[in-house]
Amino acid sequence: MSDILRFAVIGVGGMGSNHARVLADMEKVKLVAVADLDSERAERIARRYNIPAYSDAQTLFEQEELDVVNICVPTVHHHATALQAIEQKLHVLVEKPIALSIEQGNEIVSAAYQAGVILTVGHVERFNPAVVELRQRVARRELGHIFQVDARRASPFPAHVRDVGVAIDLAVHDLDVMRYITGSEVKRVYAETAQRVHATHEDQLVSVLRFADGTIGKLMVNWLTPTKLRELTVVGERGMFVVNYLTQDLSFYENAAFESTSWEAIGVLRGVKEGPITRCVISKKEPLLAELEAFVEAIGNGSRPIVTGEDGVKALALAEQIIKAGLEHRIIEND
Repeated sequence: MSDILRFAVIGVGGMGSNHARVLADMEKVKLVAVADLDSERAERIARRYNIPAYSDAQTLFEQEELDVVNICVPTVHHHATALQAIEQKLHVLVEKPIALSIEQGNEIVSAAYQAGVILTVGHVERFNPAVVELRQRVARRELGHIFQVDARRASPFPAHVRDVGVAIDLAVHDLDVMRYITGSEVKRVYAETAQRVHATHEDQLVSVLRFADGTIGKLMVNWLTPTKLRELTVVGERGMFVVNYLTQDLSFYENAAFESTSWEAIGVLRGVKEGPITRCVISKKEPLLAELEAFVEAIGNGSRPIVTGEDGVKALALAEQIIKAGLEHRIIEND
């Protein structure tokens, strides 16, 4: 493999066209081709970067010398396209969710392992600078013990998303971030879901999660809100962090009642009282660029990617549990 990684993007709709844009400007990367079943769309993106366009993945693989593919096709096609690419011994980034089912996701993970290629899943929110900073601060125990993690993700209805509902298309982002921030697995899931405007899938959910470390999680996700909302709140002994994903802002609301001491063992939470608000300094960056840079680094080092295929499967499994809990009106327990 040369020092320059040769990338192709398969599926150049909204997300795929962004992948192509970022890759075209990156160092150590060459965007060599794009593919899309919509040949007119593929040609339009290809002209922008003066590269070939293909109307199917197999022809792309036969005609181009590649190292990596970014798969941005509809979820229903993730499994087949990823397996095709892995069969060609190509490193793969597959957009979230990893697949349409847990079984398909596990097959992709197993195939990548057997082929010895790097697989990552496009859980891009992990690379949002505000989330990166939050995780570092939580790891330094700036919040003390975490009590609760709340996520709110809402937007207008996307008419182009027909193969999955809001749990698999949107909630997987927050499920992955919650696991990432807490470092804990979900032990119990309950949800209320509804289908208001989508023809075949849920477009509204409210879910409560219980993590193994005792943290309580709450998700409010829908495709029914006239404006886009992307927020994460983490509450702990020492106060509360609030992330605005869209503006990449991170704020800390201090609990003035927490008695801090250098001898941590005797720190006591005697109550909750409003304290100072601090806006954290964040070096802002496009999360997709950070994600792709990390992927390139993992390929170059042969190292474990920040988001593994297993992470993608776990997020998908939790989204499926939310759907099941909503349909069956019962709590889902994990072993």
